[in-house]
Amino acid sequence: MTPVIARTREELAAARKSVPGTLALVPTMGALHEGHLSLMREARARADGVAVSIFVNPLQFGPGEDFDRYPRTFEDDVAACARVGVDVVFAPTRDVMYPAEPQVTLKSGPMGSVVEGASRPGHFDGMLTVVLKLLNLVRPDVAVFGEKDAQQLALIRRMVADLNVPVEIVGAPTVREPDGLALSSRNRYLSPDERRTALALSRALRAGADAAAAGAGPDAVLGAARAELAAAAAAEPPLEPDYLVLVDPATFTEVTADHAGPAVLAVAGRVGATHLIDNVPLQLTKEH
Repeated sequence: MTPVIARTREELAAARKSVPGTLALVPTMGALHEGHLSLMREARARADGVAVSIFVNPLQFGPGEDFDRYPRTFEDDVAACARVGVDVVFAPTRDVMYPAEPQVTLKSGPMGSVVEGASRPGHFDGMLTVVLKLLNLVRPDVAVFGEKDAQQLALIRRMVADLNVPVEIVGAPTVREPDGLALSSRNRYLSPDERRTALALSRALRAGADAAAAGAGPDAVLGAARAELAAAAAAEPPLEPDYLVLVDPATFTEVTADHAGPAVLAVAGRVGATHLIDNVPLQLTKEH
């Protein structure tokens, strides 16, 4: 089935009316991979119709980031959407999403200024602004996001709760390559050597998860993960770690040594010119 392609607000409104029953939205920036397709399958399981947005949002890219070189593969993306039965693809231009320079935007607050937000100031402000605009334009009953972007998902849930947005937010599990690397549109930037180094991110998470499963507390979990990152920092090409943190999944504040309960082990680093993030959910016990 070939999806209806809507590029303007008017075309989107008409396409929205043509989908009977409930609608699930999967917001993306394109360059679709199997991780995105898993979100679409989850969306299909939760609603009668599925819409996918494809828009590289300039508001969430900072100075010197990869907005201009971010991969844009629209024809391949539409073909991928067709394979999983997407009904509508909303692919607006910048002028459609931002007819004028935005004067009123969202602020992600303290929760958006830590972890990934600390190294990318303003990123989550831009992300929340475009997500709210997409929710208002598409008017879905359900919106599906990947758990790989755990801080983004937590912030979207908080935004929906704080602003009373009438949509159900669903998180779908991270999809990984057979070698453990989390699927990302940015993986295509990596050379073979850089990719080998990047595997340290998922190894660090696995080491931390194994420690937590064995009953280790927060300090030991972080220690196990740091050992993997330290080895990669000495590799060629090296991994330049950005952060490795254990945080509360709802607030993204760092947990204390006596924390017990759910947590997220989140990691980020740069290999060559490519910034990569990953995380894993954990259940922590108190250290004795």
